[in-house]
Amino acid sequence: MARPSKYSAEFRSDAIALWRASAGRRTFKDVAADLNVNPETLRTWVRDADGRPASAGASQDTEAELARLRAENARLAKAEKE
Repeated sequence: MARPSKYSAEFRSDAIALWRASAGRRTFKDVAADLNVNPETLRTWVRDADGRPASAGASQDTEAELARLRAENARLAKAEKE
């Protein structure tokens, strides 16, 4: 059995977004150094997010639920401000 990841799904998602936001101006190595993770770990997260089968980490159901909850939280926060 594989050991659980020490990185949360949110951290992985944010790391992927940070790398994508660099739009090719930065390498996996550069972004990974900023995040204090192994460059190959970041590369694997990006590949998995691009639709390749995940070897470990959050499932698609978990990611979908997380996205749904974030949207609901944003809607509730907006309703409180009104």
